[in-house]
Amino acid sequence: MKKYFLYRHIAILVSAVVLLGSCKKFLDDQPKTSITTGNAYNTATDIDNALTGAYNIFYGSDFYQWEYVMLSDVRSDNAYPGGYNEETFYDYDRFILPSSNDHNFTNWNALYRGIARCNILLTKIPDVTDAALTAERRKQIIGEASFLRAFHYYQLVKMYGGVPLELLSNTADPAATRKPRSTEIEVYNQIVKDLETALANLPDTYGATPSVNKARATKGAANAMLAKVWAQRPDRDYNKVLAYCNAVIGSAAAYSLMPNYAHLFDGNHYFNQESILEIPFEEGNWSASSWGIELYLAPEDGWQKYCVPSKDLVAAYDAQGDLVRKNANIVFWTVDGNGDPISWSDENWNPCQNPTIGIPFNYKQKHAGGWASGDDYYLLRLADIILLKAEAQNELGSTATAAATVNLVRSRAGLAGISAALSQGAMKTAILNERRLELAFEAQRWDDLVRANVATTVMQGLNEYTYSCVAGAPGNPVRMDYSHCDKNHWIMPIPQLERDANPSLTQNAGY
Repeated sequence: MKKYFLYRHIAILVSAVVLLGSCKKFLDDQPKTSITTGNAYNTATDIDNALTGAYNIFYGSDFYQWEYVMLSDVRSDNAYPGGYNEETFYDYDRFILPSSNDHNFTNWNALYRGIARCNILLTKIPDVTDAALTAERRKQIIGEASFLRAFHYYQLVKMYGGVPLELLSNTADPAATRKPRSTEIEVYNQIVKDLETALANLPDTYGATPSVNKARATKGAANAMLAKVWAQRPDRDYNKVLAYCNAVIGSAAAYSLMPNYAHLFDGNHYFNQESILEIPFEEGNWSASSWGIELYLAPEDGWQKYCVPSKDLVAAYDAQGDLVRKNANIVFWTVDGNGDPISWSDENWNPCQNPTIGIPFNYKQKHAGGWASGDDYYLLRLADIILLKAEAQNELGSTATAAATVNLVRSRAGLAGISAALSQGAMKTAILNERRLELAFEAQRWDDLVRANVATTVMQGLNEYTYSCVAGAPGNPVRMDYSHCDKNHWIMPIPQLERDANPSLTQNAGY
């Protein structure tokens, strides 16, 4: 059993006791009860505690701790699994994931658990008559819960296509719980409906405290998600994408790009003006810290890490001369935190453990914190929305305007602007590449490849190789096989355990 699983199980045992403990950065209210269908929802405090429980899914699941990134960046051309190619992650990477995979079921379960917390809250809040629950606060909570439900369903529909739409979560009746799958469009329509509810009820800010405004759903977050949803859904509407992007950019919350890209990820500048929504982890707090970062970084553990940057990604940075973002996102180390040589060989970068050859790490978060990191994850930030705006402008035929929009982001990285004279096709490629360089290891790349309809072309054309070590030298290269990345495998299999429990669920084609 790899060290990851040992530490993960320890973390789960500890956090299970205090899962709904301190959540200071999300809400001022300290949660005192877990959210279950048996709880009483009679007072304003009950509702605030339930909302805290809804936000806590970001802390209490594998999905948002690290698989959120693995499922996008490792499945794309940005990274490969590392971790000695353990079966689960190798299967993700090579598009051969079986429906019996336990991580796949865990992710499905975690997202529906988050949805259930929102469902119960939205079902119960109309009946609360406590005068302490003011009309303004009631609206905010409805907006926040609607946003969170939409956010979780957005992950599900991208991963699996159409899924069951559960909007009650307050019954054990099999007739109500064993729902068939809704269509992909039906799921997206529900997401849009929830986000429109959120938009109508949420404030631009909750006051002057950034650690609150960046950790809770706001109008800016709802507009950003509506932009992303209308870009990602199969019946996309780029006029709506453009309108929602402009709403974010012109928000009363006054979002703006951080002047220094590296400051976004140095651990000292969270809750900044570019952040729209982030998961605010707390170092050393087992109920609110991130153990996932240890799985990307910390070579002193003495075992190979996950989400290892690909040679193709490094080459993409080098081709642009993009040292600013390369150095912020990837680090090459030859020694561990104690100054000793890294104790494993890497089959791609350093098969013979040559002490002069560095092994790259995902460096987006830089302080692993011994399985209890306080480095935040951005769920939404302005640069993503600016580049999405450029994509919409280009798709709507305003290629020169799109170039000017992209160059806002390139300028921050110290790069020359792209030409306004590019063809629409060339501009699409340039924007896709710009998003890759800007957003690597932020769980965006796979969605971008799918949205651009190039996932199969990119992955089957990827030239990444593994090597064995033969007599102290790298042996013959073996090309990584991505031949299984056909369109059926752009989405994942419905977990078999879920299908066993719910006979109404059909399986995705190709599985």
